[in-house]
Amino acid sequence: MDIPRINEVYSLINGKLETWLKEGIKHLPNIVVAIFIAVFFGILAKVAGNVIQKILRRTFESRQIADLITAIAKVVILAAGVFIALDFVGLQGTVTSLLAGAGIVGLAIGFAFQDLTENFIAGIAMGIRKPFEIGDVISAEGVFGNVESINLRNTLVQTFHGQREIIPNKILFRNIMTNYSVLGVRRIEIPVGISYADDPARARDILTEALNAKDYVIKKDETTVYAEGFGDSSINLLVWFWITYPGETGFMEARHDAIVTIQRTLNEADILIPFPIRTLDFDAKRGEKLNTMLSSRKSETHSDNGTTATRGTSSNPSDDADNAEADN
Repeated sequence: MDIPRINEVYSLINGKLETWLKEGIKHLPNIVVAIFIAVFFGILAKVAGNVIQKILRRTFESRQIADLITAIAKVVILAAGVFIALDFVGLQGTVTSLLAGAGIVGLAIGFAFQDLTENFIAGIAMGIRKPFEIGDVISAEGVFGNVESINLRNTLVQTFHGQREIIPNKILFRNIMTNYSVLGVRRIEIPVGISYADDPARARDILTEALNAKDYVIKKDETTVYAEGFGDSSINLLVWFWITYPGETGFMEARHDAIVTIQRTLNEADILIPFPIRTLDFDAKRGEKLNTMLSSRKSETHSDNGTTATRGTSSNPSDDADNAEADN
């Protein structure tokens, strides 16, 4: 094996360095311009990021979403500057390789963290659409309460039982969700029954008047009472009225006061709210009533007892004597 001489090695290295130096001097203006382009885009990304952040923080309730979009915008601007600078130097192949590598890495991350990515994208979409805001009362997937905070992966809800529920954003984005705060009103429905001896139309009038006298009742022209059906012991009514929600008078307080008002109003009007009653009546279709049957049976019993007594005793002594002789 021949060992290269030191002079040959030196000449080879020296030639490479001279070539690189010449090429560097040749491309020096382009390198300087590329550096200026990269610096310019870096400053532009910082300035644009500050402006975008201020605008987004005013637009979105979640600061995390605003900061995320700002960071993405800054990275995009800075990456565009780097690619332009590399292309200006003549490294088009490097730019193509970087773009292809970024695409492959992004695809791999998307598959590996599919659930996380889905919640992440849903959080951004909800931040733009704003189906609810912090403090709203929502109901979704069996969770009912106030929205406490919104982040990129999930939404925190404080239930009315005093518990904190963490709901993934994709669930709120995919499924049906009820927002009780967006319209600012809520209807309360209270079922009540009155006896068959009372008039439902009269009950409707007095209950509507009594509820409309309450300050928490709004849309007073829509306050009404409907006959819902026939129960075992009552005619079932359904009372409707509207309240401001959320408002000074809470839902539970308004419903409690309405129930008390309904009970007092019906009592004052001498309208009965019946408890379950079972009546046996055999006269449904040309039959015989139970009280008539009992009365007739009592009469028969009394008549039978009277006949027996008459047959067993006699007030006439001569008749008793005749009966005794006949027996002998």
